Amino acid sequence: MKMKSTHLRYEEDAGAYRTEPTLFVNGKRLPSSLSSRARPNQTLLDFLRVECKLTGSKLGCGEGGCGACTVLVSRLSGKGRVVHVAVNACLFPVLAADGCHVTTIEGIGSFKHDGSTLQSNCDRNGEAKEDYLHPIQRAMIDFHGSQCGYCTPGIIMALYGLFADNEPNAKHLEEHLDGNLCRCTGYRPIWDAARSLCGDVEETVGPCGTPCRQCPEREDCTMDCNVRDKAVCSSTASKVNAYQTVLREKHSDDWWKQPTAMFPTELLDEGLQNQLTKPLKVCDDSIHNGGTWYQPTSLLDLLSLIETHNEAGVKLVVGNTEVGIETKFKHAIYSTMIHPSRSIPGLYDVSTPDDFLVIGSCASLSSLQSTCHQLMSDESEARKAKTARPIHDMLRWFASTQIRNVACIGGNLVTASPISDMNPMLASMRGVLTLAKHDRGEVARRQINVSDFFTGYRSVAMHTNEIIECVSVPLLRDRFEYVSPFKQARRREDDISIVTAGMRLSVTVSCGNKWSIDSISLAFGGVAPTTILAQETMAYLTGREFSEASFDGARRVLQDELRMPDDVPGGQPQYRLTLASSFLYKFFLYCAGELVKDVGDSPGKYPPLPVVEDEASSGAAGFISAAKPSITGTQTYPEPMVAAGLESEKYGDVIRSKPMAAVAAKGQSKEDLVGKPATHASGPLHCTGEALYADDIPSSDSLLHGSLILATQCHSTLESIDVSPALQIPGVAGAFTHEDIIKLGGDNRMGPILLDDVAFLQVGEQVGFVGQVLGIVVADSQEIAEKGARAVSTTYSELDGNAIVSIEDAILANSFWTDFRHTIQRGDVDDALKQSEVDGKKLVVVEGSFRSGGQEHFYLEPNSTLAVPSESATNLTIYASTQAPTKTQDFVARVTNTPAARVVVRMKRMGGGFGGKETRSVFSSVACAVAAKLTNRPCRLTMNRDTDMATTGGRHAFLAKYKAGALVADDGSVKLHAFSVQLFNNGGCKFDLTGPVLDRALFHVDNCYMWPNFRAVGTPCRTSQPPHTAFRGFGGPQGMAVTEHVMDHLAQACNVSGDQLRRTNMYTLQDCTPFGMRFGGKFTGKWNVPSMFDCLYSDLDIPGRRAAASEFNKKNKWSKRGIAFTPTKFGIAFTAKFMNQGGALVHLYTDGTVLVSHGGTEMGQGLHTKVCQVAAQAFGIPLDDVYVNDSSTDKVANTIPSAASMSTDLYGMATLDACQKILKRIKVIRESLPADAPLKDVAKKAFFDRIDLTAHGFFAVDDDRCGFDWAMEKPEDFDDTQPENSWKGHPFNYFTQGVAFAEVEIDVLTGNHKTIRADVLVDVGSSINPAIDIGQIEGAYIQGVGWCTTEEVVYADSDHTWIRPRARVFTTGPGTYKIPAFNDVPETFNVSLLEDASNPFAVHSSKAVGEPPFFLGTSVFYAIKDAVKAARTSDDYFEFRMPATSERIRMACGDYISEECIAAGKASSFQPKGSY
Repeated sequence: MKMKSTHLRYEEDAGAYRTEPTLFVNGKRLPSSLSSRARPNQTLLDFLRVECKLTGSKLGCGEGGCGACTVLVSRLSGKGRVVHVAVNACLFPVLAADGCHVTTIEGIGSFKHDGSTLQSNCDRNGEAKEDYLHPIQRAMIDFHGSQCGYCTPGIIMALYGLFADNEPNAKHLEEHLDGNLCRCTGYRPIWDAARSLCGDVEETVGPCGTPCRQCPEREDCTMDCNVRDKAVCSSTASKVNAYQTVLREKHSDDWWKQPTAMFPTELLDEGLQNQLTKPLKVCDDSIHNGGTWYQPTSLLDLLSLIETHNEAGVKLVVGNTEVGIETKFKHAIYSTMIHPSRSIPGLYDVSTPDDFLVIGSCASLSSLQSTCHQLMSDESEARKAKTARPIHDMLRWFASTQIRNVACIGGNLVTASPISDMNPMLASMRGVLTLAKHDRGEVARRQINVSDFFTGYRSVAMHTNEIIECVSVPLLRDRFEYVSPFKQARRREDDISIVTAGMRLSVTVSCGNKWSIDSISLAFGGVAPTTILAQETMAYLTGREFSEASFDGARRVLQDELRMPDDVPGGQPQYRLTLASSFLYKFFLYCAGELVKDVGDSPGKYPPLPVVEDEASSGAAGFISAAKPSITGTQTYPEPMVAAGLESEKYGDVIRSKPMAAVAAKGQSKEDLVGKPATHASGPLHCTGEALYADDIPSSDSLLHGSLILATQCHSTLESIDVSPALQIPGVAGAFTHEDIIKLGGDNRMGPILLDDVAFLQVGEQVGFVGQVLGIVVADSQEIAEKGARAVSTTYSELDGNAIVSIEDAILANSFWTDFRHTIQRGDVDDALKQSEVDGKKLVVVEGSFRSGGQEHFYLEPNSTLAVPSESATNLTIYASTQAPTKTQDFVARVTNTPAARVVVRMKRMGGGFGGKETRSVFSSVACAVAAKLTNRPCRLTMNRDTDMATTGGRHAFLAKYKAGALVADDGSVKLHAFSVQLFNNGGCKFDLTGPVLDRALFHVDNCYMWPNFRAVGTPCRTSQPPHTAFRGFGGPQGMAVTEHVMDHLAQACNVSGDQLRRTNMYTLQDCTPFGMRFGGKFTGKWNVPSMFDCLYSDLDIPGRRAAASEFNKKNKWSKRGIAFTPTKFGIAFTAKFMNQGGALVHLYTDGTVLVSHGGTEMGQGLHTKVCQVAAQAFGIPLDDVYVNDSSTDKVANTIPSAASMSTDLYGMATLDACQKILKRIKVIRESLPADAPLKDVAKKAFFDRIDLTAHGFFAVDDDRCGFDWAMEKPEDFDDTQPENSWKGHPFNYFTQGVAFAEVEIDVLTGNHKTIRADVLVDVGSSINPAIDIGQIEGAYIQGVGWCTTEEVVYADSDHTWIRPRARVFTTGPGTYKIPAFNDVPETFNVSLLEDASNPFAVHSSKAVGEPPFFLGTSVFYAIKDAVKAARTSDDYFEFRMPATSERIRMACGDYISEECIAAGKASSFQPKGSY
């Protein structure tokens, strides 16, 4: 069906309304041909990307939770000042930008080659700027602030907004950089880049008092700080300060004023401003049918419009932060949207008339926060300051800066969210709402208390024709009246509360000369269907003495008043009740402390103050009012060098051979390229928004957009599917199901190992999981395609019983892939564990279980594919965001019945992968290809975030059941003796990579420790979850986490320190693993973990730190610190032997430049950059002369997925192999030319001599260094002096090794935690690029921290019966799933690469780095566990399950408050619910 014109009909209304918005983007006014296409229900992001073709702003989540879409919106305020705010373009309505200037990443600086000069775009006057990049962009590049680059434009624009007309200030940044997520970097380099732009960063100095880098005696100084600093890659302190020089040299002093300088002069024109005062009315008459948008300019007109359109459906829209969610995810339809003009008096104002703080209902939360900050700073107005502070402090943690910049207080109130942060605050502060409506040509008003406004779940005491005009908050008394906000969420920044509260109390002196409570308000959110006042508790406290005893009694009243059923919506009833109780106690401690201040120096005039023990006073503290931390650290690495690695064995001494040293052009640098911290090859493009991803690739006007048809339930049979309702929607071009694959003659079966999956589920087959793909709808726009997919009708017949969701469910139902149950065994474990002593040493045996949860990949770029048919759809070109181009090619060919030779898959770059795009990207590419082939039109399928998370699976959850024993000698020394463990992983409904993931867990469950008797059995479980798949670490972290749990258990049982137990039982060179690998030398290279452990243990003075933490814990009852010291070894190789191969194609051109194509894919890990360094080193040319375009199956065929951290090992060597072939061919030419002849002269002469300047390189890991045959029996002639199980193979080429230290602090009363410090030391061999390797370590570490702390995947299972339907994944976006944010990074974060590390088994002696550091992030988990142990009154060992969410931390502390909130008799065995 052909799409109707997208030009909208703008109704004329006798000149009363403007009918077309006035839009400015990047300094220019948009022509009518563009602005007239803006629709009422269209977001600014969609308009920018689709209509303006500005694709630098990215769609990451569509709900304002990731910040990838951030742009700057600037407007002229009523005071004549230009105001700048960063906004989430994915929520911000395009029509709300009427009369504003929108700046995108493309508008602040661009990357264009002009010879050796990079040019920028021009300013608004058309004159060239002085510099091609904005300082923020330059800093992000230089500080290695981008990896995959997908989040980078949004982060830069967020910084741009914070700097806009604000002289750069580090504290301002730390306070407000809270609306963006990054999955790759670990945030530290971004923090450094941002701080480098601030002039107020203090420079650190050495003990001598002089900054090391400014010291004239630097070269001779032998102090530790200077020796260490010489090797520093990016010290937060020194490099940030040094960057100020770069700023001064390249940019003007007032570069931060650029947003105002760019503000279009036309918008300053009085005539245009007068025109903009007219109301706006836009009607959508396109096929999208987006309703009508009104922008009235007076309150009476606003109320009149609401009254007129009330019955047809009207919505007041200010920031669209809630309405945008309703329309996108709940598919709400509003025929009329009204956006109040800023010219309406009072609606957008915040003022303090008389004795009130008056907040206009449309005032943004940022403006309220800013006003409160100003009031707090005015010491002459004590009452105003006191009233403003709690509101300001709560708003600091309310959503994000981008949301606060547009969200309003009125919208927050009428939304009536039961977990709103501000509603309890306003209720407790006796706020009063003024409601207004239209009444016979006038404005009628009434008032209602905030506490009476909420009548039920998402319902309020407001008529449909009313609006909130303002909120009035009475000022507090200057003394003896206190208000405090409380909040606990899954993550501190940008997260909705689990429980929130606002509490107000005033005290007076009673007739008995005691402090008594004369008024109290206790308002809670998160404990009922709506915001409530705890009336019974308030009544109990009113009139009582202000004392701890009174609050103890009140706590029990509160618990009875707020107790929730076990299946309460939202879950966590015990934790929520515990939080409410803890908040009440915290409030008492806070008020007691404030009362001391109010009494001041006149205690004799007042009654005695309540007694609070010193160690209990820490309970009053919390993160809400605390300053946000500065994130600092150092990153050290050895002196860069080119080391001899595997290439020396293959090609001899190629490092500094004459052929390479002589080919550099005269005047160019001849220094080595390998070993240097070169910036990411795509960094400049990332930072200017010009890096193209799959969803950014331009296509023809005939492009169709796809949306998947998904199953809405599982554990049922698909009975029918009717696509006819979709086909009736204007703009829908087709809807395709399994029947259409049959028409193509394709094979519907899919799967990387077992062909147990399908492209489109066939009618009559069992639905495997909620979200299984049934087909695809394609249409002329994304919006219509999604509407069409929702219109498809499906019917199901349910199967008997319940869906198997958890591992426990699978065990009970015996639902396993039994053919893939594997065992590793050494010695007689059962016999070893039966003994009571061995050789006079006591055998201590422990037994238990351990669970680790799943993890969502949360790559910032959702799966995206562009399928382009050609030659009458007999050929297909697939542009996909995938780690596996060949796998994508294979299944596209199979399902569409197209020869593989006619299917080309191209992959330029991914916005993150982490294993999630190794296999689980393929089904979406196949669906898109099917539609493209059947329509013979280009099709694009870009998944929404919620669809991606619901369908692609993630990290496998694990359950371990173990029994372990250790021998304790008379002198207290302990040696591990035997370990028996059963591992179960939740594979979901299809096999995917579940078996290999479990195998790697078996290979790593020993971690770094020698178990003489060992047995590990792995059983893959089949459930009704989506197919789970590869994720960074690929099962290794889950296995090692079990080991560390067991080591803690044994340490406690043997009464020995965990550090000592770990160190004394580490592998030595005389040992071998249970699977038969030896350590050291020709077997695995250097075994460095023990020496690394000793080095860090000594350098950090771990005993001293533990003693300091212990002393802190003695002094603080409600704050506890914990420490952990964690080692890792990670095997490098695909355990499937055939996968350890890679190819590359190298072209040497006659201008001396080199093009490399290889089988790997770039997902942010810097693979292309490292490969370019290898090639540049080989040819002896500058790095800029080597280029990798994309990964394409028509250049390098039959490739292996970029996974297992093997890509540099494979493709670095394959590239070097090709380079060596070319160098060998041109050797005779080089020798015939002068020694300093540039490579282009050599290449030209070789060309004319008909020498091939193209070579294909290939590398495969040696047969005896990879592969493991689980089924192989022990040969009869096996040499028993060799390690047991070594006959099955040598699964790993070598081990990447590391150790990590972490120190944390927990709030016992809430479960909040912060990481004070982390130190990481990793052996990466001789690094090809230390900056990239350090970036990978930091990113992996923080991703590991997320897995074991804030990232909790939740399913509709027996533990979460409030979620429906059963087996549906609940955590499908940033609103419910919390990866670490900027505030979650260790406050001090130090990363070092091991010195004197070599690796003869990889290119240039390097080591793989992508996955190994991930497990080191669990050092934070075990440090939290250590802190929890310090808080517990019981010495019994406890299973602390992963992840360590705030709930698990709080409830594991086992204090009297939490025990009161758990059912009687169950406190000792209580475990928070989880999905495993």
